[in-house]
Amino acid sequence: MASCPALPEGFDFTDPDLLQDRVPLPEFAELRATEPVHWVPQHPGIAGFADEGYWAVARHADVKYVSTHPELFSSTTNTAIIRFNEHIERDAIDAQRLFMLNMDPPEHTRVRQIVQRGFTPRAIRGLEDNLRRRALAIAANAAARSGSFDFVTEVACELPLQAIAELIGIPQEDRLRIFEWSNRMISYDDPEFAITAEVGQQSAMELIAYAMNMSAERKQCPAKDIVTTLVAATDEGNLASDEFGFFVLMLAVAGNETTRNAITHGMHAFLTHPDQWELYKRERPETTAEEIVRWATPIMSFQRTATQDTELGGQKIKEGDRVGMFYSSANRDPEVFDSPNVFDITRDPNPHLGFGGGGPHFCLGKSLAVMEINLIFNALADAMPGLTLAGDPRRLRSAWVNGVKELQVSAG
Repeated sequence: MASCPALPEGFDFTDPDLLQDRVPLPEFAELRATEPVHWVPQHPGIAGFADEGYWAVARHADVKYVSTHPELFSSTTNTAIIRFNEHIERDAIDAQRLFMLNMDPPEHTRVRQIVQRGFTPRAIRGLEDNLRRRALAIAANAAARSGSFDFVTEVACELPLQAIAELIGIPQEDRLRIFEWSNRMISYDDPEFAITAEVGQQSAMELIAYAMNMSAERKQCPAKDIVTTLVAATDEGNLASDEFGFFVLMLAVAGNETTRNAITHGMHAFLTHPDQWELYKRERPETTAEEIVRWATPIMSFQRTATQDTELGGQKIKEGDRVGMFYSSANRDPEVFDSPNVFDITRDPNPHLGFGGGGPHFCLGKSLAVMEINLIFNALADAMPGLTLAGDPRRLRSAWVNGVKELQVSAG
C-alpha cells in the first residue's frame, strides 16, 4: 500500500525559485515510491490558471500513458506549458493554441503532416556534412580562446541556431536575432533578463513577422528549401502564413533552447564524470546523445488537461484537472533504467522520455537533435580533449526548462 510522500508543506515541482537552484530529483524519487500521481495545490492564478493546482505524474509508465491518450488528456485546453507568469492574461494563454505543441488531433494531425515534410530522414541527412563543418569550426574557434570562456554562448548555442537557420533557409547572419527572440520568449521567469511579458510577446511578434515575410517571399518565388515545401507546395495542403510563423517560433524554442541545454548539460556531465569523457574520447559510442538527453532532460515537464473523469496511478482525475508529466522524474525511474542516477554513455537500450512520451506530440526534430549532439561532441573531443570546468553552471530560473545560462570552461 502506497503511503503519503514525505514532502515539505506546499512543495511545488514547478516553483521557478526551486528549479533555478536544482532539479528536485530526491522529491521525484519519493513520489515514485509512495504516490506516483500526486496532487500539488497552488494558489489560483500563480501559474496563470484559475484552478487550485495540478496532478504531478512521476512514473515513466504513467507519463507515457498520458502522452499516448490525447483523447483523454488535451494539449489545447490549457496548453502544454505547466506554469506561466502569474501576470499573464487568459487570452494570452488561449492565443498559444496556434502552436502545434498546443493542438489536439485532428488539427494537430493536419499541421504535423505538413511540417513533417521538412524532417524526413533524407532532409536531415542532407544537412549532415554542412553541420559537421560548422561543428568543427565552432570547436576550433572555442579552442583558440585563451583562459576561460562561457561554453553556452561560445559553443552550445551555436550549432542548434545554425542548424535551424540551415533547415529553414534563414540567412546565417540573422541567427543571432533568432537567438535573442527565442531567449526573450522563454526567460519570463528569470529576473536577470528583466524581461516583462510585454517584451516576450513583442519578441514573439517580431519572430512571427520575420517568418511570415519569408513565407510570402517563397509563395511569390519558390525555392528549393523547406519553406517552399511547407508553404508553396502545390495541391498537398500547405501552412498558411500565420501557421508558418508559429511553426518557426516553435522551432526557435523547441529546436534551439532544448538542444543547446542538452549540449551544455552534456558537457557538464562529462567534466564531472571524467571517466565518461575519457571513454567518449576513446570510443565515441553511438549511444552517447540519447544518454545526454536522458540525463539532462531539457524540458522538465509539460502538461495536459483531462477531457473527462478518468483514473491514473490509482487516483481519480476529474474532467478539467491539469496533469503535469514530469519527464525529469520518468527518466530516473528505476523500474525502467538500471542505476538511473548513473551517467552512462553506453546505456542501451535507453527508452527515455526526453523527446516526449510517444503519441502525437513526440519530438519531430529528434533525429536532428541527436545528430547535432553527436557532431558537436565529436568536434569538441578532437579540438579540446583537455577541457576543464572553470565554474559552476548558472541555472535559468524557469518553471519547465532545465536551462543553463552560463558555464565557464577552460580549453586546458
